[in-house]
Amino acid sequence: MITVHKNNERGYANHGWLEACHSFSFGDFYDPKRMGFGPLRVINEDRIAAGQGFPTHGHKDMEIITYVIEGAIAHKDTLGNGETLRPGEIQRMSAGTGIRHSEFNPLDDQQTHLLQIWILPAKDNQTPSYQQLGIAPKIADGSLTLIGSQQATPSDPHTVKIHQDVDLYAAKPKAGDTISISADTQRLYWLQVVKGDIALNSITASAGDAFAIEDETILDITTLSDSEFLLFDMARSSTKHQ
Repeated sequence: MITVHKNNERGYANHGWLEACHSFSFGDFYDPKRMGFGPLRVINEDRIAAGQGFPTHGHKDMEIITYVIEGAIAHKDTLGNGETLRPGEIQRMSAGTGIRHSEFNPLDDQQTHLLQIWILPAKDNQTPSYQQLGIAPKIADGSLTLIGSQQATPSDPHTVKIHQDVDLYAAKPKAGDTISISADTQRLYWLQVVKGDIALNSITASAGDAFAIEDETILDITTLSDSEFLLFDMARSSTKHQ
């Protein structure tokens, strides 16, 4: 079964300095039918005005992944990390027992456009940690590329560690490319279209749209224009093991 989640059906908030679209219930947007998908809890598509951002705030027991589409985001946290994330990089912050951080657009002439993704961890009360890695060389050829995994090791230069049974893939295929994937009916898949237009098993979608996928055995992805997308391959259950 493939369910299309359209861009214009997402929750929307405009705070002046921030425009945000919410795939799942978040902030003032609440839909009891959209509380997440498997362990995937949040996908926010944010547009942050030049020089603006989120002041220091806290998180606990969440895997937080940031993927910049355009612009840059400057991150500082209570672990002592201070990094600027740009397109072609991925950031993972495991909040664990608790972490505080800030996020600002450091550019004075350009908005920052990004996805912030929250994944429920397999265990609560883990030690907070942070990773930021370059992925641009890995996804340059347009193929489906692993950029986040529970199996990632510290020596992997392009794949961040996710503390949950989730494999996160990215791809930037050209118009007319086809990617075929053998799917496992025991798992869930979520495909988020970042840029362009694609067809999944002949069902079309555009930037901002997403597919929730279950009980499929083959995923045939054809790009109708130069595109970019993220694919989450996940355990069905979001149950935590304390």
